[in-house]
Amino acid sequence: MKTLRILLLGSFFFVSAANIFAQEEMTKEEWQSEINRLTERRIALTTELNSLKSEISNLKKMRDGLKTFEQCTNELYTMLGATKSDIDNFRKQLESLSGKIDAMEAPKADRQAELDAMKKSKISALPEFFDKVHNQLQRKLDAWQEKPKEISYEVVRGDHLWGIARKKEHYTNPFAWPIIYKANRDQIKNPDLIFPKQMFQIPNLTEEEKSKYEKIRRNYKPAPATQTQEAVK
Repeated sequence: MKTLRILLLGSFFFVSAANIFAQEEMTKEEWQSEINRLTERRIALTTELNSLKSEISNLKKMRDGLKTFEQCTNELYTMLGATKSDIDNFRKQLESLSGKIDAMEAPKADRQAELDAMKKSKISALPEFFDKVHNQLQRKLDAWQEKPKEISYEVVRGDHLWGIARKKEHYTNPFAWPIIYKANRDQIKNPDLIFPKQMFQIPNLTEEEKSKYEKIRRNYKPAPATQTQEAVK
């Protein structure tokens, strides 16, 4: 804007000078006075222009002295005693933990321990990570209502371990019945024989157990019908 103003004033100077010379009735004194005024204005504009040039030169020096974004980032990493590789690993670890918490991958205590360890890292102070590590994920953990480690179930007539494991409120997977059997060996002598009014403890499945019995269910193929069964049909 200053440069534009200088150009406009310069134009005005020359237009004014032309008008002066165009006037035939000005006295010599009036003519000299106007020339002096315009000369002073020219000097002032020249001074302002030089000042702007100096300011531009200083700004260029400041620009040349500024560090690049990468240099600033590396300095910040050095202050934290970390490398770019450390930051990348922290980022991956945070993404993994965030996914576990969003999926409520039990046990909750393990997720809290992972988050606490990340909070202790100096890397968590970086703006990219701070709010998520110290605020967002902790709020999600605080709101996480973890299921009890096991629930009680009273056997009713017609029950069997296969059917109990298949119930929606338990495992929804009948192949996980051995978990119930192992948890209640003090009451179950024969897994094919359970009785009404027995109180069984139904423990939660670990992620490893879920994966194991889900794989068994996917790979299960019913035995082919025997000749006797086909005859009955």
